[in-house]
Amino acid sequence: MDVFGGAPRFLAYPRPVVVQSGTDAALKCQIGGDPRPTVIWERNNKQIHPEGRYRLFEDGNVYNLIISAASAEDSGQYICKAKNSIGETYAAATLKVEGEAQRRELREENKPRFLIKPLSTRVGRGEDAVFSCKLWGNPRPEVVWEKDGKRLNEIFESTHFSVGYQDGGWFQLKIFRARAPDGGVYTCKARNEFGEGLAGAVLLVDAGPDPLPNTTKVKMFAVTEGKHAKFRCFVTGKPKPEIIWRKDGKLIMSGRRYLLYEDREGYFTLKVLYCKQQDNGVYVCAASNTAGQTLSAVHLFVKEPLVRFKQPLSDLEVWERDLAILECEVPEDSVPTTWYLEDRRLQPGAKYGMEEWGTKRRLTIRDIGADDDGIYLCEMADGGRSIAEVSVRGTIVRKLPRKVDVLEGENAAFCVEVEEEEMEIHWFKDGVELRETHQTIVKSFGKTHILVFVNTSPQDSGIVTFICVLLLHSPPSCPVGVQINLERANAALLSWVPAQDSRRNPPSGYVLERQEVGTQEWLQCLTTDSATSVEILGDSVPCEADYRFRIYSVNKYGKSGHVEFPRAAHLVPVAKIQAPLQDALVPEGQDACFIIDLSASVIGTWFWNGTQIQEDERFSMRRSRTHHSLRIRGVRDTDNGAEITFIYNKSPLVKFTPLSEMDRNKFIEVGNPIVLYCELSDPAAPVHWYKNGVELHTTDNLHIQSEGTMRRIVIQSAEFSHSGVYSCDRIKQNESSNFIKTPIAPPARFSSVPEAEKHKTIEVGCPIVLRCELSDPMAQVCWYKDGIQLYSKTGTDIQRTLTVLSAEISNSGLYSCITEDDAIEFLVDIKVKFSMIPEVEKNKSVEAGSSIVLQCEISDPTVQVCWYKDGIEISSLPGLSIESEGIIKKLVVQSAELSHVGMYSCKTADDAIHFNVDITGDFRSGNCLVLHLKLRTLGMEYKC
Repeated sequence: MDVFGGAPRFLAYPRPVVVQSGTDAALKCQIGGDPRPTVIWERNNKQIHPEGRYRLFEDGNVYNLIISAASAEDSGQYICKAKNSIGETYAAATLKVEGEAQRRELREENKPRFLIKPLSTRVGRGEDAVFSCKLWGNPRPEVVWEKDGKRLNEIFESTHFSVGYQDGGWFQLKIFRARAPDGGVYTCKARNEFGEGLAGAVLLVDAGPDPLPNTTKVKMFAVTEGKHAKFRCFVTGKPKPEIIWRKDGKLIMSGRRYLLYEDREGYFTLKVLYCKQQDNGVYVCAASNTAGQTLSAVHLFVKEPLVRFKQPLSDLEVWERDLAILECEVPEDSVPTTWYLEDRRLQPGAKYGMEEWGTKRRLTIRDIGADDDGIYLCEMADGGRSIAEVSVRGTIVRKLPRKVDVLEGENAAFCVEVEEEEMEIHWFKDGVELRETHQTIVKSFGKTHILVFVNTSPQDSGIVTFICVLLLHSPPSCPVGVQINLERANAALLSWVPAQDSRRNPPSGYVLERQEVGTQEWLQCLTTDSATSVEILGDSVPCEADYRFRIYSVNKYGKSGHVEFPRAAHLVPVAKIQAPLQDALVPEGQDACFIIDLSASVIGTWFWNGTQIQEDERFSMRRSRTHHSLRIRGVRDTDNGAEITFIYNKSPLVKFTPLSEMDRNKFIEVGNPIVLYCELSDPAAPVHWYKNGVELHTTDNLHIQSEGTMRRIVIQSAEFSHSGVYSCDRIKQNESSNFIKTPIAPPARFSSVPEAEKHKTIEVGCPIVLRCELSDPMAQVCWYKDGIQLYSKTGTDIQRTLTVLSAEISNSGLYSCITEDDAIEFLVDIKVKFSMIPEVEKNKSVEAGSSIVLQCEISDPTVQVCWYKDGIEISSLPGLSIESEGIIKKLVVQSAELSHVGMYSCKTADDAIHFNVDITGDFRSGNCLVLHLKLRTLGMEYKC
């Protein structure tokens, strides 16, 4: 009979559980045994009772623990223990409760974000247009492309565009054989389970030349000067045709006096408002699709009125805040006149002055502004008109139309162009500022600013206002709301909030400085571009001390004042032993000296046979940054064999969580698994496992596990040989011990070396020579680099002088020359330098359309370089390539454009070289957006 057959055993071990804060957490396990075992749940060695938020219940051999409304404090390890008269067993389950902060952090970390946004582009009619962007998100985002707020498959045939994905997060949209209606705002929407990102770009399609119609077939159309001319054409086809209007072969765009739209009846319409003599000419409506094209033409003749002005009005261009004066001359003194701004009659007053001198008539417009831009008319009593266009130059170069009338369900688009790129802009509707939503697109592209109402409804009607303010070239404002969190050991979490005016005067980054308490000097320790929180670790400081921190904002115009964080942080660098203690051989009566060198400056403690040493007339302790020494005066024979120990960087004490008596004494059935576990206060602390004093290692049947603060041994199948005493011991990493031994010879000492020789900065490729002299010419020396012993090899000669024939970056570090009695250190820093290049290469003037080649040489071909334009890092993009051929580094631009003007820099961690590039030649005008609107009334501008 198997007397162990009825012992409790897990049929299904509890699984780790992750729940959201505020929800219920359910931990369960399946246990068998005969007689039926008693099952309890524990946490932190305390039994959990069914009360409050805890519920315990059994479902057959499934045992459940339910925690209601779990919070972050409930996170941790829970132990399920089963026991009957034959035996016992237990298993651990981990519960993790994620709060809103964790969810928010998870969303921010994994939501889609654009690494490279699509660029606005301009193509000729019939050419392919391509938009590319690079995205990051986990999981990979789903991407949808839209035009003016509508999905492409709703407005384009499938053969007219394609979307694609390439490795590396690149998404692409390609429009085949672009036509004028394809121009607009294209947006890339990326979405995954953590959020969505949006980026947009403008496509402008230039219309190509159309063949002129046969003038013999052109119809005539006459209109009286000052009246409106309206042309309509009805075109059908599949796909829907593209319509382009021209006058005398020149493309017509929407403006103050040209209205282009498709009316409710499906007619494509052109209205020429307030016709003048220069409007005479042939107007052509060209319709085309993939199947072909057709033309229709009409000749407009503008008739002069019966009574003509002796001197008509002239078009005028004035600056904002100036006076605008319009003058004309009527046939006779007695002829009355009326002044109009388009269809609004003007009255004399503070704004408008109206004067008559004989036959002369004058209109003066005072303090002229952007709203005064428009068409002015002087009308005689018999209906004769003289027309002038007043163009107001100022901050807003291209203005909003006076009125936009669109059909319900269509898009309403507004576009303005301003004088400067660095301007603060705002859109308003009925006095309420607009923000971008899925139905309101607000985009800025350099000097061009666009507003699109998608799928309009009557509720969208109202007054649209655009306001821009020229940003002063001034430094940003100081961050606010600074906080410091010191909950994590040996770390400081610093957070802040951008200043309230950061949108109007944005910073390009933030600079953090630290100060060791008790000193006056502030040192820069960190820079960040967009983050509003950073964590400062003990590894980043040079020595153990209390540190204060302060922060300020920067942009290319300067920096703000600084603000100091409210508390100091105690930080300790994590030090490693560079040169360990050496046994001392000292004649009786002389001094014994012990030296240890560390990689960082920390506070340490000396011990004599386990007892801490105090400074007195016999013991002298010195510390100089990373160098610690102990001098024992007048060594006696009784001191022989004494153990000297140095302990440094005392981190917070790592403790084991106490175990219950049942966990410390286990009785396991042969063949069942053995699970021994313990919990540490520090999840990073390493441990060793021992059995009967012999260290254990992982084998096929024995597994050593580390999970968070838990440390486990798992033996798959227990055998009698596994009986014994098991122990878990923390590894100590910050101690060094040595002994005093019987003396043999007097100590050998190094001669002093000038500080300039002990701190060397050497260029890559140059030799490194480190020399030292000893009082004993026969004493043996050992050379170390960063604590690792060096040996002679090709390119390196080691005796009393260490020589490296050709320095490399890897040769940087701390070198030590050590004897049994003394040691000396050399700090070597290897720098990478650029070769000198002629001034003519550093200042380039390139013809537009030509290639730009910027080239430099670096002393180390393995060193990576970064290219910058006007201080902003650049990477490989279409038309631009970054090349590296050994020591030659190149930046190549295939075709120079005006946007390529600026200062380029090639930088390493140690050096930088700069190039100024100027582009000469003729340039085409910048990108703009063609917006086609369906209209019901007159009096507006459509082309932006």
